[in-house]
Amino acid sequence: MHQPLIQHINDQVKASPEDLLLFTSKLREVAVAKGKFVLRPNTYVKHEYFVVEGCLSAYYLDQKGNKNIVQFAIENWWLGDFDAFYNGVPSKLYIEALEDSTLLAINQDDLQILFQEAPIFERYFRLLVTSAFISQRKRILSSLGKSVKERYLEFCESYPNINGRVPNYQIANYLGVSAESLSRARKKLRELKKA
Repeated sequence: MHQPLIQHINDQVKASPEDLLLFTSKLREVAVAKGKFVLRPNTYVKHEYFVVEGCLSAYYLDQKGNKNIVQFAIENWWLGDFDAFYNGVPSKLYIEALEDSTLLAINQDDLQILFQEAPIFERYFRLLVTSAFISQRKRILSSLGKSVKERYLEFCESYPNINGRVPNYQIANYLGVSAESLSRARKKLRELKKA
């Protein structure tokens, strides 16, 4: 169960076997059925989640009740409402399982203990946060200046194993475009591949 996370950690930092054992001892397995929620708004967040298996989406509802997808999470991705987790404020996000999913949860208090007892994990999480910040910045810049086709290609690069797992209308929502625009862009891409 822990092997995917151990591999993910080792891809980022070189943790000792003792540090890895300490980390895995602080994890709790969470099974989430398709359509069920890991998190809802206005709750205090005590965990972050690593996706071992499955696919989830994080979204918020605007004042008109429109869903706005901010993240998909598939295998080997971390997921949570990080603002709420780190700042102790109520969550603004829904996190919903799009497939039956298996997660590893780490409690906020255990994470702080882990940082003290095995500082290598402060580096690990700092690298993850930096990468997430860069990805978020790229996504914002992409939405401001790139075509639907370019945005979709970037999405496919960020989420290479998501095709067929997420409905196209949700991908369109994530990209900030209409489902029709995404459909036209995908059709043009298929035609280019055939040529």
